[in-house]
Amino acid sequence: MAVAETNNFGRISYDPGAAIEFPCGLPGFDDRRRFVALQFEDTAPLTFLQSLERPDLCFITMPVLAVDPQYRLEVSGEDLGHLELPPNPQPRIGEEVLCLTVLSIGESGPTANLLAPVVVNLRNLKAVQAVAPESGYSHQHALLAEEAPVCS
Repeated sequence: MAVAETNNFGRISYDPGAAIEFPCGLPGFDDRRRFVALQFEDTAPLTFLQSLERPDLCFITMPVLAVDPQYRLEVSGEDLGHLELPPNPQPRIGEEVLCLTVLSIGESGPTANLLAPVVVNLRNLKAVQAVAPESGYSHQHALLAEEAPVCS
């Protein structure tokens, strides 16, 4: 087991063989490439992607299928290459890849980035943030339904 210091979780132990590698980094964090996925019973279905290189960098994520059970994953040929997956067919969520949506909290409440999910090859733990501009998904998909106005 290896040990990493984190701002949010203190000192954590992790299996170095379970480290997720982003060969090209993440948009805005190109030089941060190694992460570990942390899951806790009391915060399920959330997964915390904690940087192993920067203690203060942690992304809150959850499985895309928990947000949209009909989610259609679209990964570019270039991203499939980074994942070391064949160009056809598209990878299957839960079988070949783990697909996570990054969560944000804004003024209008929590949102999920379905436009650019984090895709992890389950075989080799290589990962990308797969931006699919033609997918029709939003980077700010509302997680909470809007309440209907109350009639009086």
